[in-house]
Amino acid sequence: MMTLLLGLLALSGLCALLALLLEAANTVFADYGPCQVSINEGAKEFTVKGGGRLLSTLMDHGLFIPSACGGRGSCGLCKVKVLEGAGPILPTETPYMSEEELRNGIRLSCQVRIRRNIRIEIPEAFFLIKEYRTQVISLKPLTPFIKEVHLKLLEPSEIVFKPGQFIQFQVPEYPGSSEPVYRAYSIASPARLKTEIKLVITRVERGIATTYVHNFLKEGDEVLINGPYGDFYLRHSDRYMIMIGTGSGLAPLMSILYQMADEHIDRPCTLYFGVKSRKDLFYQDEIQELLQKLPRLRYVPVLSDPLPEDHWDGETGYVTDAVARDVTDGSQMEAYLCGNPLMINAAVKLLTAKGVTEDRIFFDKFG
Repeated sequence: MMTLLLGLLALSGLCALLALLLEAANTVFADYGPCQVSINEGAKEFTVKGGGRLLSTLMDHGLFIPSACGGRGSCGLCKVKVLEGAGPILPTETPYMSEEELRNGIRLSCQVRIRRNIRIEIPEAFFLIKEYRTQVISLKPLTPFIKEVHLKLLEPSEIVFKPGQFIQFQVPEYPGSSEPVYRAYSIASPARLKTEIKLVITRVERGIATTYVHNFLKEGDEVLINGPYGDFYLRHSDRYMIMIGTGSGLAPLMSILYQMADEHIDRPCTLYFGVKSRKDLFYQDEIQELLQKLPRLRYVPVLSDPLPEDHWDGETGYVTDAVARDVTDGSQMEAYLCGNPLMINAAVKLLTAKGVTEDRIFFDKFG
């Protein structure tokens, strides 16, 4: 068995090396000449030097396609319909495609390389997504590993978004990255503040973007963002709401709660916030203020590994454990989830078992 495993590992490593070499050779040696990109039957057209990826090419021409992973092919969001010119679909795309999407020519734009003239279709709404020049107003540590990034919009000076949506943050070239990269972060601030936004960014070990934000970004720096993106936002109904967030997944839930307070949306709601220990809790004063404004809001912090000095007598375990103890009948409930994929998957499984139908479970899963 060990021999077989070692053989598979060696084969995988060889395949990865060959893919890397092919990519390098393609970048350095291939010359595809000028290629025309036609969007929505000629509504927008431009000519580019062949060889680039469709997602980044569109961004270079002011068209921003949702991509939570910044074009790494791991979120499956940057889908466009390709009518002509994309070549065969890649194994890196198929896990994110339904049978219907495959039949209809849907592709991940971050995986499509432009090698000939190409015709695509995108939703008209994508034409409205903008790039914004912003300036860092403040950088505030919220926990030992999470920082709040407060941005003032410079040009355009206002942004309109639905609470729950996200933007893409451009990390420029710096010692940790030889080229600009994009990462998606949910907006944590109220939609009524159109001239500024707040992001909540967790440090990730060896993460290009989070290393930049936590170690290099300074107050006064200018940052490019684009957006807004996403279909994670409050649905209007009278149903009981369950919100579940872990870590920086609290961000879009806070924005939705601000919306409810601003628009006097008095729905029964329980917010479950799961972290490891007391030092990882943040926005506690802001949540207390929301509890005063939203009388039917209930707040349940859940610690998975409280420290002795926490003197914690609240809920413990995984955040879904607390939900499981509370909810007996979810048939009239609606759920909003944001956090890591493991939590989201566990929560969806739990909530559907409790009777919450899948069409009433909305989530923003970190890619």
